[in-house]
Amino acid sequence: MAGDEEKLTIVMFPWLAFGHMIPNLELAKLIARKGHQVSFVSTPRNIQRLPKPSPNTLINFVKLPLPKIQNLPENAEATTDIPYDVVEHLKVAYDALQEPLKRFLESSKPDWLFYDFVPFWAGSIASKLGIKSAFYSICTPPFSGFLGPPSSLMGKDSLRQKPEDFIVSPPWVPFPTTVAFRYFEIMRIVDSLSAENNTGVSDAYRYGASAENCDIVVIRGCTEFQPEWFQVLENIYRKPVLPIGQLPSTDPVGGEDTDTWRWVKDWLDKHARGSVVYVAFGSEAKPRQDEVTEIALGLEKSKLPFFWALRLQRGPWDPDVLRLPEGFEERTKALGVVCTTWAPQLKILGHMAVGGFLTHSGWTSVVEAILNEKPLVLLTFLSDQGINARVLEEKKMGYSVPRNERDGLFTSDSVAESLRLVMVEEEGRIYRERIKEMKDLFVNRERQNMYIDNLLRTLTSSLKC
Repeated sequence: MAGDEEKLTIVMFPWLAFGHMIPNLELAKLIARKGHQVSFVSTPRNIQRLPKPSPNTLINFVKLPLPKIQNLPENAEATTDIPYDVVEHLKVAYDALQEPLKRFLESSKPDWLFYDFVPFWAGSIASKLGIKSAFYSICTPPFSGFLGPPSSLMGKDSLRQKPEDFIVSPPWVPFPTTVAFRYFEIMRIVDSLSAENNTGVSDAYRYGASAENCDIVVIRGCTEFQPEWFQVLENIYRKPVLPIGQLPSTDPVGGEDTDTWRWVKDWLDKHARGSVVYVAFGSEAKPRQDEVTEIALGLEKSKLPFFWALRLQRGPWDPDVLRLPEGFEERTKALGVVCTTWAPQLKILGHMAVGGFLTHSGWTSVVEAILNEKPLVLLTFLSDQGINARVLEEKKMGYSVPRNERDGLFTSDSVAESLRLVMVEEEGRIYRERIKEMKDLFVNRERQNMYIDNLLRTLTSSLKC
């Protein structure tokens, strides 16, 4: 427990997705640098795959073996290991970690438990043990604000009954905004709003209960960028909501050279400054086959050099292996590269040859692009990506590939035209300049440090209440 010099002990328990674990680890590193002890709790295989902090850090990795359940493949411990339709089985196994987590909390007696939205039960466990808890949302304030109050998410009112209710601004947002899902975006995740799955709990309920059962809400973002959305969160949660900054990577951009980076850098070095488009859609999103075809043909039509980090399948148990159009690689071998293994994204974005980023709008990728002043072309697929894209569009920080509102279809021509608009044409200059203007707001280390100091002061003072 907190004692000498007010040093805190904190347990972090993220959802089993790398898009969640990495921001949790970034926050853990910032807290540990201030001299506080952090226990990062996950499954053995995930801990093995996470980037390791320096040996002298105050982060302790705690391994909780994932229970074996039916329909979850052996060694599948993260969403990246499995097809999208198997993720609900991963949640069943994750929910079975309640008792192991409780035993660890009983033995370690931390001051605080930080938990993600999936373990909605974690706040109640902490409360019964006399441990303070924080719901740490790695999603943006507009996404959390748009989702709404816990009562709505937990089905205690009837404000949203159909998908169309999610394509308009909700009544608890008191200012004009374009932030809402498009129809095709909400239809792709509508199943997450239903409890008709193997877990018996919807993602919406999990999110609402996580916010309701905690002492404070901790959220990635900064008030200088979105003050109005933080006010929405204060209003709907009715408890302290603490911004922790945008969490730009604390890893040095140089970092350790690998064989992969050496050949990637060698290829990039042969291209002119700002000429290459980098294409990547994160660890969660997997385009459909028809979408991959249009993206590929769009890259070809753009005539821009490209580096495409393409995951052909979500883990070895994914039967739907993506294919590139026939003859595509031969026709474009002098123009671009398709990398189907892991690619060092932060280093690629930091290379001077890269002049644009075709992205899914995952917020970690957005922050990495802003850190390296790379303009954004947006192509969303699932989860919070649509809301993120609206925020970027609204602030002229990104341009979305035009799509059909009902089914989300897009053409190779729209991909090519969007890339050239943002990277080459005069009309797209605003996107290139706006990203540079926003850099200090997003990645200023002094501002980030201020947010962490404020968080730690609040955590410490709350223990005395």
